[in-house]
Amino acid sequence: MAEPLFDKIAFIGIGLIGSSLARAVRRDGLARRTVACARRRSTLDKVVELGIVDEVTADCAEAVRDADLVMISTPLSAYAALAEAMAPALAAGAIVSDVGSVKQAVIRDLGPYMPDGVHLVPGHPVAGTEHSGPEAGFAELFQDRWCILTPPPGTDAAAVERVAQLWRAVGMNVEFMDAQHHDKVLAITSHLPHLIAYTIVGTATDLEGSQQAEVIKFSAGGFRDFTRIAASDPVMWRDVFLNNREAVLEMLQRFTEDLTALQRAIRWGEGEKLQDLFTRTRAIRRGIIDARQA
Repeated sequence: MAEPLFDKIAFIGIGLIGSSLARAVRRDGLARRTVACARRRSTLDKVVELGIVDEVTADCAEAVRDADLVMISTPLSAYAALAEAMAPALAAGAIVSDVGSVKQAVIRDLGPYMPDGVHLVPGHPVAGTEHSGPEAGFAELFQDRWCILTPPPGTDAAAVERVAQLWRAVGMNVEFMDAQHHDKVLAITSHLPHLIAYTIVGTATDLEGSQQAEVIKFSAGGFRDFTRIAASDPVMWRDVFLNNREAVLEMLQRFTEDLTALQRAIRWGEGEKLQDLFTRTRAIRRGIIDARQA
């Protein structure tokens, strides 16, 4: 059996992504020891029941002590306070990484608290479901998906490669990207679609009672897909929009302009414009399928 990649991994936050990674680490023997930290006792009890880590604690400083990898998977709004609390207990040479979907905010909130000799390697496994909590995780979540790493300039190359090795070991393809570029890309591929889904489902909930019941009863595939996306963790997505506001607002403005043009085409019966748009967008779907990201 190959040597584990890490001696001790501390999972700070153990929801869908954290628990899925913990399961994959255990399955593949990627760490000698694992510990999970969460605020709520009920979450820790569930983790113990699931048997996905070796130890649990509500104390993040205790969790990270002697860990050579700390993986943060809490909502973004918790990062700064967590970093301040765990910083004194971080071992020299430890790597701190995360799974958040806004990377400039991670560097902003974690970076100032990292002691000398501790390596910050922000990451974003682009995978997930609409479910949350440790019971929602599964080891195969990451298979054939992309993980984007956004280490700040000057980050220790060996530390970056160790994090990349972990994600590759659980089945992911790894891409390296500047944090600002990452946030712009994800604003259009992930953040804006979620915002639209929340809006459409919100519009449906504001309909009169009889219409609302019919919307639920006769939901076609399109609306069902929107409700799946809109069922995602509300705290996580609140933090995403607040921490990537500039990129999201830029993409939202472009979307609004395109929506106005589409509205005009429908009003004036411009069928060729509609068909041209629908043909181009169909090609994008085919590209996603060909890339095995469907």
